[in-house]
Amino acid sequence: MPLTFTLDPAVTPDLRDGILDLWADVSNAGGAVGFVPPVTREDIRPSLVKHFASMAEGKVRLLVGHDEEGRVAATAFLTLNTHHLMTHWLWLYTVMVHPRHQGKGYGRDLLDAAADGARGTEGIEAIRLTCRGGLGLERFYESCGYKEVGRIPGAIRVAPGDDRDDVIMLLPLN
Repeated sequence: MPLTFTLDPAVTPDLRDGILDLWADVSNAGGAVGFVPPVTREDIRPSLVKHFASMAEGKVRLLVGHDEEGRVAATAFLTLNTHHLMTHWLWLYTVMVHPRHQGKGYGRDLLDAAADGARGTEGIEAIRLTCRGGLGLERFYESCGYKEVGRIPGAIRVAPGDDRDDVIMLLPLN
């Protein structure tokens, strides 16, 4: 059964808790979403609060996917650029699909919904994202139409002696 996606949902306690659970579960399963396991919901909460504050300021849009049971199963944050020379593209951050749903095509569905959301945002012509090298994420994003446009070797330190490339990907929307 496909996920149901909502762009700019109302932020409720259930949504907040669902995103915290998703983010912790993805992180603890080894997902490259800003944390290194083990993490708790409380470790993640300050990052989510920052996203919510930026949403309230109109700088960030939330895309959330719910599964057939109504649980938060996927998210992505579409972040507008504030630099006046870069307002024609946006960033895609914290792209997550719950581990129990991986391998079902939901990641591709999430990226398609994010592209639709970006296309519906006035003046947006492209999406940029970065991903952690060494996990094969570049191949997944490339299969969804993104192109690698840059790479910063060793820019992400997940542990002492374990540095990963920061891979920059771009999806033109035209």
